[in-house]
Amino acid sequence: MSREKMEYDVVIVGGGPSGLTTAIKLKQLNSDLNICILEKASEIGAHILSGNVFETRALDELFPNWKELNAPIKTKVTKEKFLFLSKTKSLSWPTWLLPSVQQNHKNYIISLANLCRWLAEQAESLGVEIFPGFPASEILYNEDGSVKGVSTQDMGVDKDGNKKDSFEPGIELLGKVTVFAEGCRGHLGKQLIKKFELDKGKDPQQYGIGFKEIWEIEDKNHQEGLVIHSAGWPLDNNTYGGSFIYHAENKQIFLGYVIGLDYKNPHLSPFDEFQRFKTHPVIKKMIEGGKRISYGARALIEGGFQSLPKMFMPGALLIGCDAGTLNMPKIKGSHTAMKSGIIAAEAINEHIKNDKDLSNFEEKFKQSWLYDELYKARNVKPSFSWGLILGIIFTGIDQILFRGKLPFTLRHKHADHQTLKSAKEMPKIDYPKPDNILTFDKTSSVYLTGTNHADNQPVHLKLKDPNLPINYTLKEYDEPAQRYCPAGVYEVQTENNINKFVINSQNCIHCKTCDIKEPSQNITWVTPEGGGGPRYGNM
Repeated sequence: MSREKMEYDVVIVGGGPSGLTTAIKLKQLNSDLNICILEKASEIGAHILSGNVFETRALDELFPNWKELNAPIKTKVTKEKFLFLSKTKSLSWPTWLLPSVQQNHKNYIISLANLCRWLAEQAESLGVEIFPGFPASEILYNEDGSVKGVSTQDMGVDKDGNKKDSFEPGIELLGKVTVFAEGCRGHLGKQLIKKFELDKGKDPQQYGIGFKEIWEIEDKNHQEGLVIHSAGWPLDNNTYGGSFIYHAENKQIFLGYVIGLDYKNPHLSPFDEFQRFKTHPVIKKMIEGGKRISYGARALIEGGFQSLPKMFMPGALLIGCDAGTLNMPKIKGSHTAMKSGIIAAEAINEHIKNDKDLSNFEEKFKQSWLYDELYKARNVKPSFSWGLILGIIFTGIDQILFRGKLPFTLRHKHADHQTLKSAKEMPKIDYPKPDNILTFDKTSSVYLTGTNHADNQPVHLKLKDPNLPINYTLKEYDEPAQRYCPAGVYEVQTENNINKFVINSQNCIHCKTCDIKEPSQNITWVTPEGGGGPRYGNM
């Protein structure tokens, strides 16, 4: 099939903070460069979900005058708390005892989706072409094996692979350099890491699943600028996770929970742990009488320094959360993703201008504050494999006494899909039914995401072995996809005493958890037809 070809100096896959920053910085360095951004969502920001307490460090470099440019960054952090929760009680940890990496007094509570929309406006004003609703589905290579560009998805194909009347072939976008900035567990980034062995000699990558709800709460319970984090209940001491509660403007709070995907119990449901968290007396008091207006979930990348793959290869760069630049103890990845975009732009500009090898990205990265920040944070996440209490004690020693400069590096020993124990070995968890006031089911939650996929298209959640879920995973792990998916995509249905594995792909909110946690790595997430998935507002 002949496809239309479009040639650019730089092709960027992903319209999140790292991809948009790369495009903007490139245009600032050389306004003559021809640059495009491909975004799988229906619009910029529609697939962006983040807490988000924002550190402006990278934005200060990109746009020193961002305040005059009316960036959507208004709510300064005015107060912060850290709570340890038991089932009914809470203990407030003095903020002056928190490591500096966890202090937020210079930061802002923002919607990252809205910041990305603003960055897209800046990029377009500089001449960057942005194509929302066009997912890059395939990597194109030159004869010498270097990356040539990407191809977008064919549109108008039915579930059996036949062309519908609305069929339109994908377009090949070719670049001197292609930048992969897809966010956490990007499906093309995953292919590049494997093909070019970018993770050779690195620790297995680590992930979490993050949930977020926006609530409108009563005025008496709202303190604009207040930031609260918690650890402890409802998770046990051996399961990594914690909450965030950010008091934004307009009597809204951003309420969320993160659970490490290295959890061991296949009966655990991250979604239901989050719902249960809201019944704690401290949290319940805050949101009682309020209204939930948004919901979403997304995997986040937590491996840090020792899991960071090589980020350059012939013809391409891998940046932001596609590579894994999130700073876990800070619980922040936006400023680091943006800084990786700035470094990428500088490296690409030199590559095009002076024919420098793209390996100069690595040199610039190692000389940057981003490298320094990730290096100092490297030991925090692996220390929590010892349990919550020991992890907290070690983090205090590492971050407060030694400022991240201990003379050793702890290792990540397992990938997240390797950590589940047999269902027979682990205790079942009895989750209470939702009350539809504070707690909700997955169906009503997914409704709030605005998720939609075109009817009669190929299922974008691919099973390597269609029989494995019933023949092995159900017996061994009680098919945990029913629980780790935050959107009710996977079900085991029984008809005439025969079990059947059902994929409700239209519910998928593109969180990528199944691609990460499935114990046999049997599920592969690929791009659905353009514009499909959630339509997040100010998440």
